[in-house]
Amino acid sequence: VALHFAKAQHQCYALYDADIDHYDPQQIRLMAELRSAIAEDALVLYYQPKVQLASNAIYGVEALVRWRHPRRGLVPPAEFIPIAEKTSLIDDLTRWEVVAALRQAAQWRAAGMPLRIAVNISARNLQDRNFVQQIMEVLTQMEFEPDQLVFELTESAIMLDPAGAKRKLIELHQRGVRFAIDDFGTGYSSLSYLRELPVSQLKIDRSFVAHIAEASSAAIIKGTIDLAHNLGLRVVAEGVEDHATADALRDMGCDVGQGYYFSRPMPPEDLQVWWRQRVRE
Repeated sequence: VALHFAKAQHQCYALYDADIDHYDPQQIRLMAELRSAIAEDALVLYYQPKVQLASNAIYGVEALVRWRHPRRGLVPPAEFIPIAEKTSLIDDLTRWEVVAALRQAAQWRAAGMPLRIAVNISARNLQDRNFVQQIMEVLTQMEFEPDQLVFELTESAIMLDPAGAKRKLIELHQRGVRFAIDDFGTGYSSLSYLRELPVSQLKIDRSFVAHIAEASSAAIIKGTIDLAHNLGLRVVAEGVEDHATADALRDMGCDVGQGYYFSRPMPPEDLQVWWRQRVRE
């Protein structure tokens, strides 16, 4: 277990820890149940809105997977996503998310709610040689405009295999799909490297936004926004929890906000009500 973990993280060594052991009986059981949940369409997607800070208009939504376990209740993503990422199960999970999100987006569009939709992808997805083909097949089958789909991925996911990730991102981008770097500032890449990637959005990590009142965090946020704009990137701030934070980000020139101040993640029917209320306002 430690050997495989060290290789996956490109480290010289790793110490065994139960948290990285997906051979643990409980985790194996959870993996089997998750596989069944995906096959039986037993997962659900919640959606968190993104709001343009300057106009207060709705920019789009991020799809977030939830698992309503028959015995354990609502299983947090932090419990089952890492397990899926250790195996090829993440490929099935991501495909399920994309199909479910695009199906919901099509329903919203038919109801007069044309929303750009974002889905998270992992490092393992980028290592799958069939990933691009599978995504394009889904988009074609569902007759969905590729430029309305945004894949969010972390810096660390890209840096596990920069060359391979770059090839896949470019291929999907050429076919219309858009990309956002999630949790920016917590990984190992730089804006100069991101300039080489077909990325259109940068999401500032909530750990910086939470301390925006502190001079050091404010300086980092402002510097990131300015540099990103110079590279032609739209900036999204995660973890916007109150009015003061939203105002500060707006004054810094941040484009889009996402967080509990605007809305928690919610089921699609609740988001539809929320959207119509915002439009009336």
